[in-house]
Amino acid sequence: MADVNFGLNGNPSALNDGAETTGLTAENEAVVELIELLFFAYRDFVSDPDEILRDYGFGRAHHRVVHFVGRNPGIRVAELLDILRITKQSLGRVLRELIETGFIEQREGDRDRRQRLLYLTEAGAGLHRRLIAPQITRVGAAIERAGAAGAQGYRDVLFNLIDADDRAHVRALITKRG
Repeated sequence: MADVNFGLNGNPSALNDGAETTGLTAENEAVVELIELLFFAYRDFVSDPDEILRDYGFGRAHHRVVHFVGRNPGIRVAELLDILRITKQSLGRVLRELIETGFIEQREGDRDRRQRLLYLTEAGAGLHRRLIAPQITRVGAAIERAGAAGAQGYRDVLFNLIDADDRAHVRALITKRG
């Protein structure tokens, strides 16, 4: 395990203050703080899109579907299920709502008519842009504050949080667009 001896705002002692009371080693306490930072960062990362989604009566599952369909036009339902790792029933409910409200359209495959290919409609593309804009701003500002080395570290940590057996698949998904 990497040497984890840094703290919040570069203060090494900030991470170890609670080590004696939690029963965790100082190293584990440092990792737990990073986990907590991830929870807080995620809370704030999704807060703006959550507010936008509320206006439509949608939730985070809708957001994830709009995001991945927007990033992968013509994605098959089976591929989307693989990315999201939710049940077919859950995806079916969310897709039905997004199709009925005019944000996603479903087309038959050219080669195999049994395939259901998903695309954002014009309204769906607009929603996708509205949802991702505050996230681009938030992550972009954080990367700017962290600097180039911080940006690469952020990318490395996030990538290495992905299960090892899924990293090649994720790398292919995010790099196929450039």
